[in-house]
Amino acid sequence: MNLPPLTADYVVVGAGAVGMALADTLVTESEARVVLVDRRAHPGGHWNDAYPFVRLHGPSAIYGVNSMPLGSGRIDETGLNRGLHELASGAEILDYYQRVLNDRLLASGRVHWLPLHDVDAQGVAVSLVNGERRPLVASQRWVDASRADTQVPATHGPRFAVAEGVRCLTPTELVHHREPAAGFVIVGGGKTAMDTALWLLGRGVDPDTITWIRPREAWVLNRANVQPAAPFALPTLAAMVNELEIARDAGSLSELFERLEAARLLQRIDTGVEPTMFRCAILSEAELAQLRRIRRVVRLGHVRAIERDRIVLDRGEIATSTQQVHVHCSAGGLPRGPMEPIFQGERIVPQYVRRCSPTFSAAFVAHLALSPLDDEQRNALSAPVPIPNEPLDWLRMHLHTARNQLAWAQRPELQDWFRHSRLEAYSALFEQAAKEADPAWGELQARLRRARAAGLERMAELLRSALPSPA
Repeated sequence: MNLPPLTADYVVVGAGAVGMALADTLVTESEARVVLVDRRAHPGGHWNDAYPFVRLHGPSAIYGVNSMPLGSGRIDETGLNRGLHELASGAEILDYYQRVLNDRLLASGRVHWLPLHDVDAQGVAVSLVNGERRPLVASQRWVDASRADTQVPATHGPRFAVAEGVRCLTPTELVHHREPAAGFVIVGGGKTAMDTALWLLGRGVDPDTITWIRPREAWVLNRANVQPAAPFALPTLAAMVNELEIARDAGSLSELFERLEAARLLQRIDTGVEPTMFRCAILSEAELAQLRRIRRVVRLGHVRAIERDRIVLDRGEIATSTQQVHVHCSAGGLPRGPMEPIFQGERIVPQYVRRCSPTFSAAFVAHLALSPLDDEQRNALSAPVPIPNEPLDWLRMHLHTARNQLAWAQRPELQDWFRHSRLEAYSALFEQAAKEADPAWGELQARLRRARAAGLERMAELLRSALPSPA
């Protein structure tokens, strides 16, 4: 059955973290009418499919949408995040997005919510319930927020063969598993695998009964350095300054990463293995210490097959048995498509505009869409920052972010928006700290001025030195 067209100023395809942050800014900062469409029944994107023990790995204070706080702003007093800003659980995040939908978007009277719908290439919303088709018309822009959809084990199965009789579970299934196990085999080296390892250890599993297949070692960020609260203003700025000074003075790429690690800016689980991955994952130092308790680590590449008595990998095989529980943690995470201009006439393609900041980036893109600028000016202020994959992306993300920040600094109206943005947080935090006239703050600011240009220039040199010479 075909329904009449549904027209709005903006059609936002995807109600995950990016789509929700973007729609919230459109509705809060203008009188725009929005159609918000998603193939899931509820807002929140991949959080609907995530494992039960999932939590944010960055502070709740800078996640979600601009118009509504996530969490209470507390500092955790117990656990592996003790002394740091709270981390929302998956259940809390889903509840939060439902409240954003109900209390902010739908309550405005200007948002039409279409859950359980796909959108085809012709711009027709197709119901996944009854197949009804409804053309969508955007009088101003289409927003493709679907490319930010994260791949998780519950929705993206293993890319290796699993023999009959082998217990291979997703992290979600692991929580509900009640049969005895001789041991556990974690497959994957990313944040899902880290979370699963911490969950097992937190449930009293002997670390010597855990085998961890890590195809790649990862650099991870130290959560202590990304704390957007007043007590952390000085150490947070100090971390930013240290990054630039270390880059400025690094004689080589290897020295850069060695010094970043020594300064506790980057971390790795195994200090004896050179990381080949960087995905913006964040760990506390207490979490890192827990993960280091697992000593049975396999580094023979990716799993190709799990058979009843062995696991076949790229560069060898290891023994297993049907009494082991294998946990699939090797889904792709955030897709890394090619970067493209964000503003494309009738279409907006949200991407990062600041390193490791998906929701801030989405809100900022929406703010630019509502500005009186033209698309050339908007794109000049929102050059995409790459989704990270390898250690060199630490440099790329810094350089692309710095380019955008330099452009933003020339526009007072953007600086004012940053000061009032919950998702940006650091501008207001640093502004308040500067008013307190602490000599240590003035010294940090002076060091920042001395290090910024030279540090960024050296980052660019180090990156060029690592890339193949043009033919």
